[in-house]
Formats: sequence, structure tokens, C-alpha cells
Amino acid sequence: MNGSHASAGTGKVNFDWRQDLATSRDLKHREVEAYGYVLGWIEDWRVQRDLPPGREAMEAWWREFAKKKDQPAWRLRQWQEAIVWYLNWLELCRKSGGTGKGIPERLKEAVHGAGARRGLALRTRQTYAGWVARFGVYAGTASRVLDEAVARDWLSHLVDKEEVAFSTQKQALNALVFFYRDVCIREVVDMQVKLRHTAKRAHVVLSKTELMGLVTKLEEIYKTPALLQYGAGLRLQELVQLRIKDVDVERGVVTIHGGKGDKDRESIIPNCLKETLLEQIAKARAFWEEDRANDSPGVALPGALSRKFSKSGTKWAWMWIFPADHLSKDPESGIVRRHHLHPKVYGEAISRAAEKAGIAKRVTSHALRHAFATHFLDGGADIRTLQELLGHTDVKTTEIYAHAAKIGNGKGVRSPLDALGAAV
Repeated sequence: MNGSHASAGTGKVNFDWRQDLATSRDLKHREVEAYGYVLGWIEDWRVQRDLPPGREAMEAWWREFAKKKDQPAWRLRQWQEAIVWYLNWLELCRKSGGTGKGIPERLKEAVHGAGARRGLALRTRQTYAGWVARFGVYAGTASRVLDEAVARDWLSHLVDKEEVAFSTQKQALNALVFFYRDVCIREVVDMQVKLRHTAKRAHVVLSKTELMGLVTKLEEIYKTPALLQYGAGLRLQELVQLRIKDVDVERGVVTIHGGKGDKDRESIIPNCLKETLLEQIAKARAFWEEDRANDSPGVALPGALSRKFSKSGTKWAWMWIFPADHLSKDPESGIVRRHHLHPKVYGEAISRAAEKAGIAKRVTSHALRHAFATHFLDGGADIRTLQELLGHTDVKTTEIYAHAAKIGNGKGVRSPLDALGAAV
């Protein structure tokens, strides 16, 4: 095994399958390229799902991409050969004292660990770890990862070649600064990269007809969350993290704690949704009673509350409005407990329903929030009220919806074609 180096302070040796594959004497150049492509694909998929390297992860990937797709026989054979090569390599790696974890995975773990020690929120740690892992794929080797010049090249690549949005550029930059400062313990970190503002894209806004078509095609379990997200104009994380104490059905008020910018605000509960929400609360109550009967750990609490009031997680007031139907391991604490509706699962359900409804737009869960804002202004509401309901710091952010409503509601901007009327 050629691609190896000692991990600082651990005494362990890490091997890099990419380097060993590139220097393999048993494979032709064409095979090296083909194996590298599919194994890189598998590793990215595995790391995103936090699966350890090994046969189980390979089998899971095979079930998702090989068995469900109509792949030609020669490609499946090539994939099998690549996987066999990797599993043999992994066995030799472990016999030699290695873990089999690639550079992106080790970077991800290092950023998560440093972030936890410094008290970063889980989502921030996940974001930083994801970007640093992507940089690890670009860098390729441990020595290049530690070279800030390579990091500058990658950031420039994101700006010039991939043309990612300005906010995305800032995320990647902040992630690398955190990596070099808090993981590599460098006192001075200057990436010397000039970020570039990109053109803002118009929001995807669903018409009322499209919205109801989407809801009709949604699986039953996701209809109430979708209607509440649209009806109250909630962000995805705000929706899934709602607790019993946050919803006052009688007053018709939903309270969002620690929203974007760590701000609290209130929004409205549609009158037509009150009865449905009470039914959802009854379902959540059944899960809560089941957990209490089984003496399961309480739900996760935000921030310092989990340390100060650890028992509060078992209280009814802190129960999720949209709980998961099973217990799962908490990614932050490792405790097996009741989690809330998974944002990715919910988001994928929204996209599936939009496709089934024949909506020819790129629909994500956030499109429901955009629809709320636009339809709210369509109904004659003032922009300052909308700003408060959406939780925008600057009214300029809210004014984007005013422009969309002015064009789209038939009461503002009018096409000259309409003036021709029946003559057309």
C-alpha cells in the first residue's frame, strides 16, 4: 500500500484507496479510471449518509443504483469488479492497522469534532463538514488539503467555474477558515479570495391551482405539514421543529423560536386548518404516551436547555407536532429517541407530489413559503405585515414578493395584448 500516512497524535496509519488504485500494477489505465469513477461515487454517497466503509455500505449502494436502474450488463460487471477490488483493498488496509476511511470522511469527522468542542450548532457543523469534505475530494491528498494555496484555487473554482451563489461562496469560505483555524490550529488564516455577487434568480411561485394539485398528490402523512407550511409561511426547519407549546390553535397563532438569525416571531394558523391540527396533535399525543410507557428518552431540547433542563424532554409541551413514527439515534448525542419529521424525507415527498401533479417547475418545500408570501399580497395585505410573518430583517427581502404579486395577480401590470380583448 503506497498511499499512506500517519494521523497526527494517534499513531494510526491511514491508507488512501485513490492513491493505491492509481499505482496498481494489476490494472490497465482504462480500468483504473473506471474503478476510480464508480468508487468515488460510492464514497461520496456513503459519506453523505454517514455509513462506515465496508460490505454493508456497498450492498446498500448496489440496491439503490444497480438494481433499480436499467443498466447494461457490461457496466454492472465493471461496477462489481470495482467493488471487489475495493473490498479486497479494505481488508488489507484493516490488517495493516488502517480504518479504510478516505480523506473526505476524515475531514468531515475532524470538523464535526472541532465544531462540537466549540459549541457550534449541529446544522452549522454539518454544513462546514460537507464543504470541507468536498474540498478534500478536490485536493485529493492530505498534503494538498493542508495547503492554503490549494484551498484558494478551489474557492476560485467555485466562483469562476461553478458560478455558485454569493451566499454559497461565503459558506464554503467560512468552512475552510474554520478548518484551518480550529482544526489545524493556525493562528492566521487569510484565504485571499474575492467573492463575487451573482445574479439573483426569481423564486419559484406556485399558482393556487398548482398548489392544490400538489397537495392532492401528496402522501397522506405529509399533507398537514405542507398545508401548515403554506398557510403560515414557514421555513422547512421551522416547520419540522415545531413543538406542542409552539402551537396555539384556539388563538390561531404559531410561534417560531430561534428562526433564521436566531429570532423569535409569530405567524398565523389558517382557520380551515385548526381542526386538522388538533387531529395531528392527538396523533403526536399517542406517540408521546407510547414513549412514556416505554420509558424512552425524551425528545432533544435546543441548545443549553438540554444541559439545564434535561428532564424537560419528556414533558408533553416539548413534544414534536410532527413526530417520526419510530425511534432513531440522535446524530448529536447518540441517544436513541423520538425525532421529528425528517426534513429531507418531507422535501423529497413535496418534489414527488409536484412531479405527479405535472407541475413544470423546480418545486422544493420552500416553494410553499414563496407561495404563501405571493398569495398573501395578492389578497391585498400590506408588505410590513408580511415582513413580520416571514421574519425578514430587511423589508427589501420582502419586496421581492411584492414585485411577483404585482405582475401575477391581474390587478397591477397589464399586458398590451389584454387591451385588444375580443379582437384577438
